[in-house]
Amino acid sequence: MSQETDAADTDTPLLFGRVLDGTGSARTIHWDEVQSWQPSTPDEVLWIHICRTRDGVKDWLEDHLRIPEPTAELLTSDQTRPRAFREGTNLVGTLRGINFNPGAEPEDMISMQFWCDGRRLVTLRRHPLQTPREIVSLLDRGEGPPDAGATITLLAELLITRMSQSIVDMNEVLDLLEDDDPDEHADQMLTKISSIRRNSLALKRHMAPQHEALEQISRDAPAWFEDHDRREIAESIARLRRYLDDIDISKESAVVLQDELRARSLASSEHATYMLTIVAGIFLPLSFLTGLLGINVGGMPGMNNPEAFWAVVALCALLFVGLLVVFRRLRWL
Repeated sequence: MSQETDAADTDTPLLFGRVLDGTGSARTIHWDEVQSWQPSTPDEVLWIHICRTRDGVKDWLEDHLRIPEPTAELLTSDQTRPRAFREGTNLVGTLRGINFNPGAEPEDMISMQFWCDGRRLVTLRRHPLQTPREIVSLLDRGEGPPDAGATITLLAELLITRMSQSIVDMNEVLDLLEDDDPDEHADQMLTKISSIRRNSLALKRHMAPQHEALEQISRDAPAWFEDHDRREIAESIARLRRYLDDIDISKESAVVLQDELRARSLASSEHATYMLTIVAGIFLPLSFLTGLLGINVGGMPGMNNPEAFWAVVALCALLFVGLLVVFRRLRWL
């Protein structure tokens, strides 16, 4: 899987821009050209990917694209819960994907906002994403989406596909944990299981609303979002639903494994406590007898008898054997 991202290397908000020609190819467009762009053919679509944290992005959206202020604020804000809605003939939404940037954890998901009127598609992000660059590579090879609807559909599909890799990785770790020896690596296993449960909860928390956002696109997208795009979105929705089920299974498997480890640990602790209790029950009478015979007062029997010591040893041995017999009959041993 490609690790190329849309990292910013310019002073303008534009990370990259392409003009789709309707056949799967595209040409590069720069920020200055974007300001005055008009389609030269009926099939041309402008796609610009910008960094929403750059100065002036919100004002540019309002002044140049005539986007209402509440929508422009949504597109540039940190409110990143997945959602989608129709605004006249425009489609607005927020999608989330796995953060594959160095040092990130799977649950550190990052968002991508988008706005589209059928002729112009604007995608915005805060942190670098791999998915937009992957689509740009397809366009540069002549194998990309032909229009705005197909581009949005492919963005959603690739974001979901990347989520599946995290689920596969979690399941592989669970398989290794199930084959591991809990007697030797119990603490390490519990740490990994806790991490898997946290990741599962984070993925579920973000993927569930994304499922709702895609369904909203499928139901209420404008007319320029064609029937084949709706079918593709429906496939993505079905795939995402399967992934949500897989997350639930992974989470339940982690819970079962965690409960089993804790049960084994509790049983081991209870067995150790039980054995200590048995030992104390055996030696308590012996300790009482030897303590009684060890008091330093007059009149102790056998003080002048050289055989008295061995008599006491024999008595202790008989008492020990007698206690063992009693404990066995009581099924304590």
